[in-house]
Amino acid sequence: MSQKRTTPLEAPSIRKHQCTVDIRLEKLGMVPFFWNLDREILQPINNEFSASHFHAGQPIYYEGEKATMLRVVVYGAVKLIRQTEEGKEIMVDMLKPGEYFGNLNELGDDTYSETATAQSDACIMSIGNREFRSLLNMYPSIAVAVLDVTTKKLNSARQQIHHLTTLSVKKRIAHILKELCGKFGEESKVGMLLQLPLSRKDLADLAGTSTETASRVMSRFQQDGLITSGRQWVAITDINALSEVVSSN
Repeated sequence: MSQKRTTPLEAPSIRKHQCTVDIRLEKLGMVPFFWNLDREILQPINNEFSASHFHAGQPIYYEGEKATMLRVVVYGAVKLIRQTEEGKEIMVDMLKPGEYFGNLNELGDDTYSETATAQSDACIMSIGNREFRSLLNMYPSIAVAVLDVTTKKLNSARQQIHHLTTLSVKKRIAHILKELCGKFGEESKVGMLLQLPLSRKDLADLAGTSTETASRVMSRFQQDGLITSGRQWVAITDINALSEVVSSN
Protein backbone atom coordinates (compact mmCIF):
# COMPACT_ATOMS: atom_id res chain seq x y z
CA MET A 1 0.00 0.00 0.00
CA SER A 2 1.40 3.40 -0.94
CA GLN A 3 2.24 6.06 1.63
CA LYS A 4 -0.45 8.35 0.21
CA ARG A 5 -3.13 5.77 1.12
CA THR A 6 -1.88 5.40 4.69
CA THR A 7 -1.47 8.09 7.29
CA PRO A 8 1.33 8.77 9.78
CA LEU A 9 -1.10 10.74 11.98
CA GLU A 10 -1.84 9.48 15.44
CA ALA A 11 -5.44 8.38 15.82
CA PRO A 12 -6.18 8.51 19.56
CA SER A 13 -9.79 8.14 20.63
CA ILE A 14 -11.56 10.25 23.22
CA ARG A 15 -11.12 8.92 26.74
CA LYS A 16 -11.95 10.47 30.08
CA HIS A 17 -8.33 10.61 31.18
CA GLN A 18 -7.65 13.25 28.52
CA CYS A 19 -9.44 15.79 30.68
CA THR A 20 -7.90 14.91 34.04
CA VAL A 21 -7.38 17.72 36.55
CA ASP A 22 -3.62 17.83 35.90
CA ILE A 23 -4.10 18.16 32.14
CA ARG A 24 -6.85 20.76 32.61
CA LEU A 25 -4.59 22.84 34.85
CA GLU A 26 -1.73 22.51 32.36
CA LYS A 27 -3.86 23.76 29.45
CA LEU A 28 -5.46 26.53 31.49
CA GLY A 29 -1.96 27.72 32.34
CA MET A 30 -1.26 28.04 28.60
CA VAL A 31 -4.14 30.48 28.06
CA PRO A 32 -2.62 34.01 27.79
CA PHE A 33 -4.71 35.61 30.51
CA PHE A 34 -3.90 32.78 32.96
CA TRP A 35 -0.15 32.60 32.22
CA ASN A 36 1.14 34.25 35.39
CA LEU A 37 -1.19 32.53 37.84
CA ASP A 38 0.11 30.01 40.37
CA ARG A 39 -1.31 26.50 40.46
CA GLU A 40 -3.02 27.34 43.76
CA ILE A 41 -5.01 30.04 41.97
CA LEU A 42 -5.61 27.95 38.86
CA GLN A 43 -7.22 25.16 40.89
CA PRO A 44 -10.34 27.12 41.96
CA ILE A 45 -10.51 28.63 38.45
CA ASN A 46 -10.49 25.12 37.00
CA ASN A 47 -13.48 24.26 39.19
CA GLU A 48 -15.52 26.91 37.35
CA PHE A 49 -14.97 25.11 34.02
CA SER A 50 -16.87 22.09 32.75
CA ALA A 51 -15.41 19.59 30.26
CA SER A 52 -17.11 18.20 27.14
CA HIS A 53 -15.96 15.80 24.44
CA PHE A 54 -16.56 16.29 20.72
CA HIS A 55 -15.94 13.94 17.82
CA ALA A 56 -14.15 15.03 14.64
CA GLY A 57 -16.50 17.10 12.49
CA GLN A 58 -18.95 17.79 15.33
CA PRO A 59 -20.06 21.44 15.67
CA ILE A 60 -19.35 23.14 19.00
CA TYR A 61 -21.41 26.24 18.22
CA TYR A 62 -22.64 28.13 15.17
CA GLU A 63 -22.01 31.66 13.94
CA GLY A 64 -24.88 33.90 15.00
CA GLU A 65 -25.84 31.85 18.07
CA LYS A 66 -26.10 33.66 21.40
CA ALA A 67 -22.59 33.87 22.86
CA THR A 68 -22.71 32.39 26.33
CA MET A 69 -19.41 30.59 26.90
CA LEU A 70 -15.65 30.98 26.83
CA ARG A 71 -13.93 27.74 25.82
CA VAL A 72 -10.42 26.28 26.02
CA VAL A 73 -9.04 23.41 23.91
CA VAL A 74 -7.63 20.71 26.21
CA TYR A 75 -7.11 17.98 23.63
CA GLY A 76 -7.41 17.81 19.85
CA ALA A 77 -7.91 20.66 17.37
CA VAL A 78 -10.75 23.08 16.65
CA LYS A 79 -11.38 25.11 13.49
CA LEU A 80 -13.15 28.46 13.37
CA ILE A 81 -15.13 29.31 10.22
CA ARG A 82 -16.73 32.62 9.30
CA GLN A 83 -19.20 33.26 6.52
CA THR A 84 -18.67 36.26 4.24
CA GLU A 85 -21.45 38.56 3.03
CA GLU A 86 -21.34 36.64 -0.25
CA GLY A 87 -22.07 33.41 1.62
CA LYS A 88 -18.57 31.97 1.23
CA GLU A 89 -17.02 30.15 4.17
CA ILE A 90 -13.52 31.22 5.27
CA MET A 91 -11.56 29.44 7.95
CA VAL A 92 -10.15 32.10 10.27
CA ASP A 93 -8.13 29.90 12.61
CA MET A 94 -7.11 26.41 13.64
CA LEU A 95 -6.72 26.02 17.40
CA LYS A 96 -4.46 23.73 19.39
CA PRO A 97 -4.58 22.66 23.07
CA GLY A 98 -4.19 25.65 25.39
CA GLU A 99 -5.91 28.10 23.01
CA TYR A 100 -9.23 29.74 23.82
CA PHE A 101 -12.26 30.67 21.71
CA GLY A 102 -15.86 31.75 22.04
CA ASN A 103 -17.06 34.70 24.09
CA LEU A 104 -14.12 36.22 25.94
CA ASN A 105 -15.40 38.92 28.23
CA GLU A 106 -18.26 41.05 29.46
CA LEU A 107 -17.47 43.51 26.70
CA GLY A 108 -17.98 40.80 24.09
CA ASP A 109 -20.55 40.48 21.33
CA ASP A 110 -24.03 39.09 21.94
CA THR A 111 -23.52 36.38 19.31
CA TYR A 112 -20.64 34.21 18.16
CA SER A 113 -18.84 35.72 15.18
CA GLU A 114 -17.77 32.33 13.80
CA THR A 115 -18.70 28.65 13.73
CA ALA A 116 -16.50 26.35 15.84
CA THR A 117 -16.10 22.72 14.79
CA ALA A 118 -13.93 19.91 16.15
CA GLN A 119 -11.24 19.27 13.53
CA SER A 120 -10.32 16.07 15.36
CA ASP A 121 -11.66 14.33 18.45
CA ALA A 122 -11.43 17.01 21.12
CA CYS A 123 -11.89 17.74 24.80
CA ILE A 124 -13.12 21.28 25.44
CA MET A 125 -13.38 23.19 28.73
CA SER A 126 -16.14 25.80 29.02
CA ILE A 127 -17.06 28.57 31.42
CA GLY A 128 -20.20 30.71 31.36
CA ASN A 129 -20.21 34.48 30.98
CA ARG A 130 -21.37 35.10 34.54
CA GLU A 131 -18.69 32.86 36.02
CA PHE A 132 -15.99 34.43 33.89
CA ARG A 133 -17.06 37.92 34.94
CA SER A 134 -16.75 36.80 38.56
CA LEU A 135 -13.16 35.74 37.85
CA LEU A 136 -12.42 39.18 36.36
CA ASN A 137 -13.73 40.82 39.52
CA MET A 138 -11.88 38.41 41.79
CA TYR A 139 -8.53 38.58 39.97
CA PRO A 140 -7.81 42.07 38.51
CA SER A 141 -4.68 40.73 36.81
CA ILE A 142 -6.90 38.54 34.61
CA ALA A 143 -9.00 41.56 33.60
CA VAL A 144 -5.87 43.48 32.58
CA ALA A 145 -4.55 40.47 30.66
CA VAL A 146 -7.88 40.13 28.85
CA LEU A 147 -7.54 43.68 27.52
CA ASP A 148 -3.99 42.94 26.32
CA VAL A 149 -5.08 39.69 24.69
CA THR A 150 -8.02 41.40 22.97
CA THR A 151 -5.66 43.99 21.48
CA LYS A 152 -3.32 41.27 20.20
CA LYS A 153 -6.27 39.40 18.68
CA LEU A 154 -7.36 42.53 16.81
CA ASN A 155 -3.82 43.07 15.50
CA SER A 156 -3.65 39.43 14.41
CA ALA A 157 -6.98 39.78 12.58
CA ARG A 158 -5.69 42.86 10.76
CA GLN A 159 -2.54 40.97 9.75
CA GLN A 160 -4.64 38.09 8.44
CA ILE A 161 -6.73 40.48 6.35
CA HIS A 162 -3.50 42.03 5.04
CA HIS A 163 -2.21 38.60 3.98
CA LEU A 164 -5.47 37.66 2.28
CA THR A 165 -5.61 40.91 0.32
CA THR A 166 -1.95 41.46 -0.59
CA LEU A 167 -0.10 38.14 -0.78
CA SER A 168 -0.31 35.71 -3.67
CA VAL A 169 -2.03 32.36 -3.03
CA LYS A 170 1.35 30.61 -3.09
CA LYS A 171 2.71 32.92 -0.37
CA ARG A 172 -0.49 32.66 1.67
CA ILE A 173 -0.36 28.87 1.71
CA ALA A 174 3.35 28.89 2.56
CA HIS A 175 2.65 31.27 5.44
CA ILE A 176 -0.25 29.13 6.68
CA LEU A 177 1.88 25.98 6.59
CA LYS A 178 4.56 27.73 8.64
CA GLU A 179 1.97 28.87 11.20
CA LEU A 180 0.46 25.39 11.45
CA CYS A 181 3.93 23.89 11.79
CA GLY A 182 4.55 26.15 14.79
CA LYS A 183 1.29 25.00 16.38
CA PHE A 184 0.98 21.35 15.41
CA GLY A 185 4.37 20.29 14.02
CA GLU A 186 5.98 17.17 15.49
CA GLU A 187 9.23 15.51 14.42
CA SER A 188 8.56 12.32 12.50
CA LYS A 189 10.14 10.10 9.88
CA VAL A 190 8.27 12.04 7.17
CA GLY A 191 9.36 15.49 8.42
CA MET A 192 7.66 18.01 10.73
CA LEU A 193 4.27 16.32 10.71
CA LEU A 194 1.25 18.54 11.29
CA GLN A 195 -0.49 16.46 13.93
CA LEU A 196 -4.05 17.07 12.81
CA PRO A 197 -6.21 15.97 9.87
CA LEU A 198 -5.78 18.60 7.17
CA SER A 199 -7.48 18.46 3.78
CA ARG A 200 -6.87 20.58 0.69
CA LYS A 201 -10.23 22.22 1.33
CA ASP A 202 -9.08 23.17 4.85
CA LEU A 203 -6.01 24.85 3.38
CA ALA A 204 -8.11 26.53 0.71
CA ASP A 205 -10.49 27.87 3.35
CA LEU A 206 -7.58 29.22 5.41
CA ALA A 207 -6.03 30.84 2.35
CA GLY A 208 -9.26 32.23 0.94
CA THR A 209 -8.92 30.38 -2.36
CA SER A 210 -10.42 27.44 -4.23
CA THR A 211 -9.65 23.81 -3.41
CA GLU A 212 -8.29 23.31 -6.93
CA THR A 213 -5.84 26.22 -6.58
CA ALA A 214 -4.70 25.05 -3.16
CA SER A 215 -4.14 21.55 -4.56
CA ARG A 216 -1.98 22.92 -7.40
CA VAL A 217 0.15 24.94 -4.99
CA MET A 218 0.58 21.97 -2.63
CA SER A 219 1.51 19.69 -5.55
CA ARG A 220 4.20 22.19 -6.57
CA PHE A 221 5.51 22.42 -3.01
CA GLN A 222 5.71 18.62 -2.91
CA GLN A 223 7.51 18.46 -6.26
CA ASP A 224 10.02 21.05 -5.00
CA GLY A 225 10.67 19.06 -1.80
CA LEU A 226 9.15 21.60 0.62
CA ILE A 227 6.49 19.22 1.93
CA THR A 228 5.33 15.64 1.77
CA SER A 229 1.66 14.81 2.08
CA GLY A 230 -1.11 12.29 1.66
CA ARG A 231 -4.83 12.06 2.30
CA GLN A 232 -5.68 14.44 5.16
CA TRP A 233 -2.07 14.89 6.31
CA VAL A 234 0.90 17.19 5.63
CA ALA A 235 4.51 17.17 6.79
CA ILE A 236 6.97 20.04 6.32
CA THR A 237 10.33 18.87 4.98
CA ASP A 238 11.98 22.25 4.33
CA ILE A 239 10.74 25.03 6.61
CA ASN A 240 13.49 27.40 5.42
CA ALA A 241 12.32 27.05 1.81
CA LEU A 242 8.76 27.84 2.90
CA SER A 243 10.07 31.00 4.62
CA GLU A 244 11.84 31.99 1.40
CA VAL A 245 8.57 31.59 -0.52
CA VAL A 246 6.82 33.96 1.88
CA SER A 247 9.58 36.59 1.76
CA SER A 248 10.35 36.37 -1.96
CA ASN A 249 9.59 39.26 -4.33
